[in-house]
Formats: sequence, structure tokens, C-alpha cells
Amino acid sequence: MFKVALIVLSDRAASGERADACIPVMKQRLGDVYSIVRERILPDDPGALQAEIIELADSRLADLVLTSGGTGLSPRDRTPQATAAVIDYEVPGIAEAIRAISMLKTKSAMLSRALAGVRDRTLIVNLPGSPKAVEESLDVVLPVMPHALELLADRVQDG
Repeated sequence: MFKVALIVLSDRAASGERADACIPVMKQRLGDVYSIVRERILPDDPGALQAEIIELADSRLADLVLTSGGTGLSPRDRTPQATAAVIDYEVPGIAEAIRAISMLKTKSAMLSRALAGVRDRTLIVNLPGSPKAVEESLDVVLPVMPHALELLADRVQDG
């Protein structure tokens, strides 16, 4: 079973001004294949996100970190920059696949700056900030996640 951390970036949800609706969607989509090891709602603060990713990856607490929010064009949307600052390398195909499918439903998806990358053996994937977009994004990427996580864990045998 893969270990997953769920992080929502939202000033309003972090302050209690509104309830978060993205973590429940992530949990529902992940099903029984993944073990949720952490759920966090953080303000749009790059330093806080960087600290979470570093702790989760460097201590091997999570195989996969899913973030939601902070990927747009607003000055407070800093999730991609925060993620890029702490990963070892990007996995551009994941973010490209999410944008490609999302643009079929809404043209504004092309404004997403979300990225995916790896720190040590942990995969980090930035998802959009709306529950519907999180659901659609996970439908695109979850089919390949077990293979990706097995590769990172060095558990794939050449055959």
C-alpha cells in the first residue's frame, strides 16, 4: 500500500473562512490502494509547503504528495515555485496530461502552472484548487501512479 500525503493550499480554508472541499475528493478517488499518512490545510505560503514536502520526502513518510491549490496566476499562487525549489527533478508529462484533459473541459486550464516532480523517492503532484478539477485530474493520473511509485521505490523488475 502506498503512503500519500494530502496538502491543500488556501488562505481562506486555512483561516477557517471556508471549508476545504478538495481533501474529501482526493480521499474518495484514492480509495483503498493508498494509505493517507497526512492531511494538511496550509495558507498560500511557499515556505510552509516547502517544509512539508521536505519532511515528507526526506523522512520517507510519503511515497506520494498531492497538493491542491495555488497553481494559477494570482500573486498568492506560489505552489509551483515552492515545489520546484525542493524537488530533484520534474516529471513534466504528469502536469501536461492534466492540462491537456482539463483544457477539453475549460480553456482556462491552460493558465495552470502546476507541476510534478520527485524529491528523493517521493513523487509530488500539484493539482488545481477546485474539487471538480481535482477529481478530473486524479482520473487522469491515478492509473499510472502505482507504476510510477513502484519505479521510485526500485521495485520494478525488467522483464
